[in-house]
Amino acid sequence: MTTSDRSSAFATRYWILLLLVVGIGSYAVGARSAGKPPGTDGASGTSTVQTVRVRGIGSRPPDGALQTVDFEQFWELWDLLKTKFYTQPLDEQKMLYGAMSGLTSSLDDPYTTFFEPAVAEEFSKSLEGKFEGIGAEIGIKQEQLQIIAPLPESPAARAGLLPGDAILFINGTSTEGMTVEEAVFHIRGKKGTTVTLTIGRVKVTKDDKGKEKRDASKFDVSIVRDTIVVKSVRTKIADGNISVIEISHFNSDTTEEFAKAADEALAKGAKGVILDVRNNPGGFLDRATAVAGEWVGDAIVVTERRKGVKVDEFHGTGKSRLRGIPTVVLVNEGSASASEIVAGALQDYGVAKLIGKKTFGKGSVQDYTELRDGTAVKVTVAEWLTPNGRFINEIGIDPDIVIERTEEDYHAGRDPQLDKAIELLGGTASTSSAPTEKE
Repeated sequence: MTTSDRSSAFATRYWILLLLVVGIGSYAVGARSAGKPPGTDGASGTSTVQTVRVRGIGSRPPDGALQTVDFEQFWELWDLLKTKFYTQPLDEQKMLYGAMSGLTSSLDDPYTTFFEPAVAEEFSKSLEGKFEGIGAEIGIKQEQLQIIAPLPESPAARAGLLPGDAILFINGTSTEGMTVEEAVFHIRGKKGTTVTLTIGRVKVTKDDKGKEKRDASKFDVSIVRDTIVVKSVRTKIADGNISVIEISHFNSDTTEEFAKAADEALAKGAKGVILDVRNNPGGFLDRATAVAGEWVGDAIVVTERRKGVKVDEFHGTGKSRLRGIPTVVLVNEGSASASEIVAGALQDYGVAKLIGKKTFGKGSVQDYTELRDGTAVKVTVAEWLTPNGRFINEIGIDPDIVIERTEEDYHAGRDPQLDKAIELLGGTASTSSAPTEKE
């Protein structure tokens, strides 16, 4: 692999921190015959004669495969379907893609996925940071496709979608068994067109005795697609000279824009900083380490672990502009991946308090590889640990102070999580909410 190839692979890989297949490599060793008919040797291209009905190199296990894995059965099934299925001829390309998809699905990892060409092309477009759709990050949690976070000022946000909303149907098609990438392919579309989502929402309330009550509802939401351009950093000054810096994504412009926000906070003599990564689904790892480095310098921000072994450490690259300034980080169920890395690091080093709800729990990293026929595979290759060795994946980060922001709060324009952060830093909260908290 050349230096440029490695650089390209690195950039692609760490974008997949966002939210939101190595097995096929094993199959493809023997399946050089995947592009050749059975009966052709993948190495020499010459015909072979075997005593079994199914022929070809695909009947031999790939190097390193368990000898108990009988690859001959795959070709037997292929041959049986071609011979006996009641409608002919079969679409063998579709059969191959189905087999490849099944191989990745067997790993029971929602982030390891095989992409057919059209889905792979759409996924590649999403890496550019500009696309046409509804403006919501989606993911799979507890085997359910759901909204991780609607983007600020997006069609999804204007339609009232919330983190944790389950997506049950897309234009009437059930999402059961659907991958994230397949769902994205169906939800996105040309500006001005409409997509209808059937949403399942669980509303949690408390009675007079403090006992939780959960009410489930199902409803359709029709959303007009628009051009989505993600602006990653927004700033404002709260009462009491508290600088509020919101990061919606860790995108290509985040490092530069966050540096400007930090300089502005310093220039105004801010007595505290609130870093808001609620509903932030992630992004580039190097942007996350740059942001964390504004508080922790070149200290370790996150550790990478593969197959149970720590293989790499990533250090902060920021200029420590905000070191020593009292800081609060706002998190919720929509804070995922790179935002969890930053929040976990600042919490581990004791430089910030976390307020809000437990984060999403996306602490794994994916390799993305484009194959020669336009298909692609995304493979989970490692997991992240915070500087103190805490796991993120499927666990999330617990805030220091747990505060709910209810659906009623959203609609009424109340933000008890932000209010508590301002109060903690000595500012003046904008609402009179009195949320419960747990230290």
